Amino acid sequence: MDELSQLRMAAQWLVGPRAATPTEAVRRLTAVQAQDLPGALTSVALRTHCGTRAGVTAALDAGEVVRSWPMRGTLHLTAAEDLPWMLELLGPRVLGGAAGRRATVGLTDDDVAHARELALAALSGGRRLGRAELIDVLAAGGVPTEGQRAYHLLWWLAQTGLVCLGPTVDGDQQFVLLDEWVPAPRRPAREEALGELARRYFSSHGPATVKDLVRWAGVLVRDVKAGLALAAPRLERLVVDGTEHWMDPATPDRLAAARDEAAGVHLLPGFDELVLGYADRSCTVPAAFADRIVPGNNGMFRATAVRAGTAVGVWRTGRGSARPIELEPFTDLPADVLAAVQEQYAALPR
Repeated sequence: MDELSQLRMAAQWLVGPRAATPTEAVRRLTAVQAQDLPGALTSVALRTHCGTRAGVTAALDAGEVVRSWPMRGTLHLTAAEDLPWMLELLGPRVLGGAAGRRATVGLTDDDVAHARELALAALSGGRRLGRAELIDVLAAGGVPTEGQRAYHLLWWLAQTGLVCLGPTVDGDQQFVLLDEWVPAPRRPAREEALGELARRYFSSHGPATVKDLVRWAGVLVRDVKAGLALAAPRLERLVVDGTEHWMDPATPDRLAAARDEAAGVHLLPGFDELVLGYADRSCTVPAAFADRIVPGNNGMFRATAVRAGTAVGVWRTGRGSARPIELEPFTDLPADVLAAVQEQYAALPR
């Protein structure tokens, strides 16, 4: 199991040579969970040569990376040119439940149609608005925004491809029109898109299974199998405990060249792809401690300390001017591992 997790670390560029730029790192992973933006910035920076969170923010400000709801109705970072085709491929299943959600929060089809008109008028011509500003525009135009309505409207505007989150002003990401912010989108046909999704996921996350991709992207098994039929010639098949996995053929050599690094200690933010990117994460997260990382299975993933590919504790930044690390180990850890945790904390991208 340690080997499987360490292969995934190598595939994700957490060990060995990193990406030259944040955009390359995001493109490699295809999508990076970004419900928690500071954590997402750290995840990308960890996979970038001399990466910093400011460098990832600069990629957002330059329009090279965007943040939106491309899959599972959840915020992710993607390379800008990838967002349109991912929305077209993965959005319809999520949007299928939008009408029921609207009824729950108290919105009508006319409300969301009017919200679209208002947002289009407010943002056309390269204009940018922060979250609160865009909500004010909708409210001033007569669209109900109280309670959960505002979030649903912003989600729907992004999920349907009208807007995305782009540049940052004073720490607040601005909404922009997707078609204006991403002038050169890629729009492969559906069959090609399924093949690309499979190839890129298994290359960047493998060894992984069909079920892993089904869960990660929120697609059907038949869609993954259709994509895998196209991608398989460029992937390597690996059977682990009788289960078929797929990965980039270069991943084992990449791990072999970074074996010592993979065996060491790594600190990951919450929602990092090494933990979140799979239906079965047991090779990284021991079942006995899974509820320590996701308490009550509530969907909120805590930051993890990983040793040799296995989570050995959770951590957070402490309070006070020194902001020390607060580590909650799952078991007693040797002194050298505790020292390595401190070293890794000091070296985290800032």
